[in-house]
Amino acid sequence: MAVIPKILIFAGSVRSGAFSGKTADVAQKELAMQGAEVTRISLGDYPLPIMDEDLEKEKGVPENAVKLGRMIAAHDGIMIATPEYNGSIPPLLKNTIDWASRVRLDGGRSFRPLNGKVAGLCSSSNGPFAGIRCINHLRAVLVRCQMEVVTPECSVPEGGNAFDDGGNFRDERLIRSMEHLCRTLIETSRLKSTRIGA
Repeated sequence: MAVIPKILIFAGSVRSGAFSGKTADVAQKELAMQGAEVTRISLGDYPLPIMDEDLEKEKGVPENAVKLGRMIAAHDGIMIATPEYNGSIPPLLKNTIDWASRVRLDGGRSFRPLNGKVAGLCSSSNGPFAGIRCINHLRAVLVRCQMEVVTPECSVPEGGNAFDDGGNFRDERLIRSMEHLCRTLIETSRLKSTRIGA
């Protein structure tokens, strides 16, 4: 019997109507259609201070970073839908990743939630470049955090016109791109989970 992978998904923006949020909606539906068990969260539910090593030394890693780390660890893979700010990663998302990468302990036991975790990436923008500069930066950061980022990605240009009234992609190429990304993320997460459980 095939393992049903558990996938965590979130957007890199919490703005109402954000294209990244709409892209995450599409990914959530596609992952579920392909048989994954999907959990959707908002980074707004895990507020964190700006990453500061003096603060970390004084007070430790914030509890919300540890809670998010537990959420990541409880899933076989994650899907991130990111917007692009000034050609790179939005500060909310970068700060969240930075804090999550600092998690080392949970209840006294060694705990590194990002290490080896499978990730899939989407990007979006209101212009023609679809956030491709950001997604490349994000991929590099996650690989540096020892994550396994799958090769397919889904980048959404002209976000204001990319979605129909039902919240689905209008462009057939984007539909196929998301299908391919989700299939690869599911298969890679399932394979990794099977290896770990063997």
